[in-house]
Amino acid sequence: MTAGFIQDELQALRSASLFRRLRSVAGDQGPTLMVDGREVLNFSSNNYLGLANHPALGKAATAAIERYGCGSGASRLISGNMTLHEELEIKLAELKGTEAALVFNSGFQANTGIIPTLVDDGDVVFSDSLNHASIIDGCRLSRAQIVVYRHCDLDQLEHGLKHAPRSSRKLIVTESLFSMDGDEAPLKEIVELSEKYDAMTMVDEAHATGVYEPDGAGFVSQLRLGDRVLVQMGTLGKALGGFGAYVAGSAALRELLINRCRSFIFTTALPPVVMAMAIAAVELINSEPERRRALRNNCARVRDGLASLGFSLGDSRSQILPLLIGNASECMHLSERLLDRGVFAQGIRPPTVPPGTSRLRITLMATHTSAQIDRALEVFASLDKAIERNDSVLR
Repeated sequence: MTAGFIQDELQALRSASLFRRLRSVAGDQGPTLMVDGREVLNFSSNNYLGLANHPALGKAATAAIERYGCGSGASRLISGNMTLHEELEIKLAELKGTEAALVFNSGFQANTGIIPTLVDDGDVVFSDSLNHASIIDGCRLSRAQIVVYRHCDLDQLEHGLKHAPRSSRKLIVTESLFSMDGDEAPLKEIVELSEKYDAMTMVDEAHATGVYEPDGAGFVSQLRLGDRVLVQMGTLGKALGGFGAYVAGSAALRELLINRCRSFIFTTALPPVVMAMAIAAVELINSEPERRRALRNNCARVRDGLASLGFSLGDSRSQILPLLIGNASECMHLSERLLDRGVFAQGIRPPTVPPGTSRLRITLMATHTSAQIDRALEVFASLDKAIERNDSVLR
């Protein structure tokens, strides 16, 4: 086969309004951003608490480079296991209230490594239909039987658990705060089902870490389910403002992952500067709870403001507000119209979301000002819109 198929694939993407391009972004990840050379209001960042710009992270990064250099040099099982890795893991375990924690290079690497470590051929993994792509790929790599249950559908999940082979290991995997819909999983009920049917539970807290009360530890912690959830995964690159990921759980789980998880074993360790920034971020979410309060207030203002304009935001009560459009082409057209008016709210299309559910993914930060939020709502109000009530499609 010649390389001509590449152009055919690209043309097919363009025809379906699914072609993507990289935008040039300049400046820090704050409430305003330079996109393609112009300053716009930033409602597309996962920097939920504004920590990516916090001076404490910069100071920690500088000090780490001066003391440890720039690179880790090897995987952690060779010579890349630095004191900063272990210091961060102690702090993460304290935050999550678990025996231990283990740092990964990214959330994607964590999910694609953890799941195949826990289940294998002959086992069964149960995955919410709206789980992140990294969870989907982790399930596939595990070689276990995959049962995809409808989004947050406890009846269908229980039906699958009830009919799973008794001799197999069973693993339920869900996000706690879903990254594209901004809604919460019914974690209490999921954990109860896991205990009823002798299954393991793994919760992806990527978008929940840092933002839930009382201490920013996540949704699992808020519900006091930490000792009943086998695996808690989270990221360092969203509310914590840096890069990387972690797994929190028992000391035995940590040892198993060190010995069996391929995405941990066979990769160069994160550099010390990343660890130092994460340590500073964990300390900040403990010492500056006002950031979570500011985020909640900003979410409520935008959510209420958009609802008053007639926009549908689904079931989200979080910092992730999905403005449902439906058609991919219309979604991207609206995103560009907003950008032209100075508001960056990225359009999200398949395969990130199911076909027919394209949406603007509006994300809030603690550091958005009242004036910036008011300006954004004015821009949304200025758009000509007509909402079809039955399917929440903006035309």
